[in-house]
Order: sequence, then structure tokens, then C-alpha cells
Amino acid sequence: MNNTFDILIVGGGPIGLACGLEAEKAGLSYQIIEKGTITNSLFNYPLNMTFFSTADRLEIGGFPFPSIHPKPNRSEALEYYRRVADIGQLNILLFEEVTGISREGALYLTSTSKGNYQSRYVILATGFYDIPNLLAIPGEDLPKVRHYYYDPHYYYKQKVLVVGANNSSADVALETWRKGAEVTMVVRESELGRIKYWIKPDLENRIAEGSIKAYFNSKLTEIREQEVDIQTPEGKVTIPNDFVMAMTGYQPNFAFLEKVGVKLSDDFYRHPYHNPETMETNLPGLYLAGVVCGGMETHVWFIENSREHAVKIVQDILKK
Repeated sequence: MNNTFDILIVGGGPIGLACGLEAEKAGLSYQIIEKGTITNSLFNYPLNMTFFSTADRLEIGGFPFPSIHPKPNRSEALEYYRRVADIGQLNILLFEEVTGISREGALYLTSTSKGNYQSRYVILATGFYDIPNLLAIPGEDLPKVRHYYYDPHYYYKQKVLVVGANNSSADVALETWRKGAEVTMVVRESELGRIKYWIKPDLENRIAEGSIKAYFNSKLTEIREQEVDIQTPEGKVTIPNDFVMAMTGYQPNFAFLEKVGVKLSDDFYRHPYHNPETMETNLPGLYLAGVVCGGMETHVWFIENSREHAVKIVQDILKK
């Protein structure tokens, strides 16, 4: 097998696929390498997840995204991106993890769990969904604490505590409650946060009527096998608990970026350095694409506004 390419793309999510499509269109040799299945992050989304965007905003490479719903769901998105990969005949290797990237003369050497590859250019489209933001409190390592959520059926008749106030938290709270869970929410702020406009009123009404208990201006301080402690404005509250759903967000793999040599800002956001016009990092010929560009600001970049990164990158490579 030929292991030398014009472009090596790390990440087989929608933006990694978009980069492959642009490389294909430009006549450049490329290889996409993904540590899990295709669009691995989307696969790990909640079973009933619905996108905020309409189907046309999730399209890549000019391939139409037919959807029977105004806003596609997880299943439709997985089907669409699989078909794009097939129709576009994308060169993608799955379940192969990139372990290192280094410069050797005019080429980059990319090492993986299964081999080594050389390329003139590298695109990191690695997303952010693999590393959860931790609570850093006693008991967070207990098996009942979850940073990912899949199917509400599992929580039938369970006492579920949801930590967070944004989209994921709202979905978990409402779905588990509707499947028979006793749901409590802990929100650091005085009100709910960024939630899909058709979901937020539903959650507000459930809280107002008392179906879902919510502690605002509060934080979870300790987790034990059968109960949890919550610090509220009125003092500490201890409640019985079976599961803690810590929907506290996720972050890019900063350790990997630093290992590769990408510079990060020294503030909380840890923005990876890149030229917004070309997406090239401080390392010549190494580019960023997708949500990884935002550092800790993972709400800045989405499929719909970062798919253009693929176009910018390949145009810059063609100029070189």
C-alpha cells in the first residue's frame, strides 16, 4: 500500500470528510484516518438527538442531504455521511488511532496504531467530543457518574441528577423524565443557558410545575453511592441519587496538539494558533479544521460554519 500522500487528514467526522472531498476535487492524493467509526462523535450522540440546523446546513461536498424532518436527527445524519463517503469514494481508514506527528525534512511523518504515513501536508480535524470537562469533586469516579448519554430507557424509575444548563442537559432531563425517571437539575447560573428554542419552553414549564426539580445558583459538591450533596444559596442539600449525568461539556485533545507542536493561547480558552484565512497553524503545512479551532469555546464552530475550512485549506495548499 502506498503510504505517501499530498495530505494526511486526521479525523473522520463531517469536516474531515469535507476535507477529503475537497482534496479529491483538487486532484490531490490524501488519506483520512479515524480512530473510531466514521463520524465517530455523531455515532456517540444521544439516540434521539435532533440537530439545531436544517439539512442543507449540514451538507458537505455539494451532496444533497434529503431529510424527512425539518431538522435531521442522529440516524439521518449517520446515513447521510456514510453515503457521502461511499459516493465520493473517500479514502478513509477506520479504527486506527494517530499517535504522533513529526516533521522529517519536507514531509510530515504520521504514526498510528497500525502503521506510518508520509505527507506534504496534515489537516487536524479531530473535534472535541472525546474528553469531558470534569467536575473535580469527590465521587466523580463512581460508575454511576456519566459524561455521555445515549438512551433514556435505561433510567426508568431511577433518581437522576443532571448537571448543566445547556442543550445536552435539557435533552437528558426531559427525555429521562418522560421515560419515568425522577429528575433533578443543578445549574450554576441563575437561569437556563443555550438551549434549542423548541426545547427550552418545555423544560421551563416542567420546572415551573415541579415535575423536574431545579437548583439554580448551585453546584454539586460530592457524590456518594446512594446520595449527593448540592451547595445551594440556602445551604447544603443532600438528596437520594442513583445516577449523575454530568453534561458539563467537552474539550479538544490539547495534550495531542501540544505534542504535535501546535501553539495554544495561555488563557483559559487555550485557542490553538491558526491563520483564520488559511487555517494553517504555526507549523508550516499543518492545518486545523472544524471545532478544534475554538479551543475551550466549543460552541463557536459547528458543521454548518466550519465546513468552509476544507475549502480554505485546499485552496491554500494549491497555491503552494
